[in-house]
Amino acid sequence: MTSPILGTAEIDRELSARTAELATVTSTLLELDRHPGLVLVRRYPPAGETARRWAPVERALAALWEDLGRVRAILTEAETVRAGRARLDERARARLTLLLRGRPHEIDRVPIPLAQRGLTGPSETVVTVGIADCLDRMRAAFAFVVPFAEAVEAVDRQVIGVVAPLQQRVEQAHGALDAAAEPLAALLRRAGTDPLGFGPGEVTAELAALTALVDTETVRHADHLAVAADLPAALAALREDLSALDALQRRAADAARRAEHRIATAEIPAGGEPVERLSGELDTLGTAPTRPTVEHLLALRARVRHAREIATRRAELADGLLDRRAELRGRLTAYRAKADRLGLSEDRDVLAADRIADGLLGRRPCDLAAVTRAVADYRSIIGEKAGRRA
Repeated sequence: MTSPILGTAEIDRELSARTAELATVTSTLLELDRHPGLVLVRRYPPAGETARRWAPVERALAALWEDLGRVRAILTEAETVRAGRARLDERARARLTLLLRGRPHEIDRVPIPLAQRGLTGPSETVVTVGIADCLDRMRAAFAFVVPFAEAVEAVDRQVIGVVAPLQQRVEQAHGALDAAAEPLAALLRRAGTDPLGFGPGEVTAELAALTALVDTETVRHADHLAVAADLPAALAALREDLSALDALQRRAADAARRAEHRIATAEIPAGGEPVERLSGELDTLGTAPTRPTVEHLLALRARVRHAREIATRRAELADGLLDRRAELRGRLTAYRAKADRLGLSEDRDVLAADRIADGLLGRRPCDLAAVTRAVADYRSIIGEKAGRRA
């Protein structure tokens, strides 16, 4: 025995603390056993990546309960030794010390190869553990199991949170949204059997695609009825959308021209389907709400929406480039002011860096990457010079 024999008071304190610890650990493991992530993989046999990761987790779970049983067995024996004794003799205290602080529980026997043992040496190594060993192993296993359970639950919760209302909409549509029924069921099957098989962002993308599908189907059927009920209003609304699209495309084209003139960049993508073409098709529509007229109008509406998205991205890309150039110019101005405050504005190296950055900014078109490096170099030189003066 490596630990000093404990006194009676120490034994009672240790036994009480370990008993309370066992109760907490048992409660935690019972809670873990009911974790939604573990319930899911037990309900639906896992496949793919989830099955691969579940195998060691399942073993760790089994080891958790085995170690819990070992701790309980050790404490049960300790309680038996301690029970009914007002005073403990040295032999009882030694046994209790071993139970509470030592390694009294055998868990394995490892054969020793013949070449590694002597003539009269043991033929096997007896592996024993104690309460502390078991708890350490349980902490490691718990830390391994919980992230798996949390990851499974997170995917399940994310999928169910979106799919459940989508399924309700499909069921209440009386067949109108059947195009989304199988994709929804497929995602549920995959999320139920291989929730960890999704790549980064894939669940979000799948849910977004399904939501878009259901929304599109809902809009397609609902809008058909709405347009047929008031075709003149729908035509007028679409003409207003085209007018707004025309203004957006003009603004995007102007921003793209300015960006391509001032900044060295690849040609900014075009601004989408031209308004003239869309307006020309709108003018061919009849005034009677026939099925071909309504479907053509709905298709035009979708194309206008798509063209608006493209024009918006074009404008954002061009504005972003112009804003970046303006930001770099602002930084350069701020660094100049700093250099002036520090009395470094006439320093040869600072002046050289200033001229390089200013020259690159003044080019038409300018190279934003080169300007960014030049402004950063200018700032670094100011910092270095200021540091030398400190």
